[in-house]
Amino acid sequence: MIERTEDSENNGERTARKYSGNLSKACRYPQDVWGGLEATTMSSTGSSSGNQGSAAKTAKTSLSELEAMLSQSAGSEAVCRKLAQILRVRRSEVALLRLEKGSLRFIFPPELRSAGVLPLSGSAVAARTAATRTPLLSNNFMRVRHVSLFEAVKLGAGADEEEKNQEQMPIQKIISVPVLPAGGGVIGVVQVSRKGLDASLSGADFTSEDLKQLEQAAEILARMPFMQEGAEL
Repeated sequence: MIERTEDSENNGERTARKYSGNLSKACRYPQDVWGGLEATTMSSTGSSSGNQGSAAKTAKTSLSELEAMLSQSAGSEAVCRKLAQILRVRRSEVALLRLEKGSLRFIFPPELRSAGVLPLSGSAVAARTAATRTPLLSNNFMRVRHVSLFEAVKLGAGADEEEKNQEQMPIQKIISVPVLPAGGGVIGVVQVSRKGLDASLSGADFTSEDLKQLEQAAEILARMPFMQEGAEL
């Protein structure tokens, strides 16, 4: 169920200042966790149902390819590149974090592995996602003050020219999902974003179908060996 809040814009601004992490508009979140920020709702129209059905079929095939990587002992780099293809984002717009000793550490992009950790008690959106086990979707991310660590990452030699041009652009839209093994606790967080000088230049809005795809991908990621605490990367 999608919950809507009725707080005024001023309340939302005050909440944004209070939470200096990546809080933003969300799908399916409890008001006491993401309070003060208006929920985004999404609905289908009859004219788009055919396109949605086609997209769902394509996504199912892509997720099957992601799951097949389990038996291939694929590393986080290859898996996250596949995830970027599935969600139609760039390599520089995917982040994967693993829970280690009560904090989150980046395992992708590899350029951020030495950037330190995010405590679950912090206000960063990844930490809130893990702590509350709640997914978040925002297509108005720049309206809220947030930590820009992921935006400032400089990609390594493996990045193409387009990715390098995009790498330090601000995040305009984001989906953040907890990585949860079946019947277990949170072991990480996966995020996809769209970057650009402004929202109109960053690409299409994320949809509820994109959120569903990322949640399904997170279920597969939970079974990847590199997501286990202490596993070699």
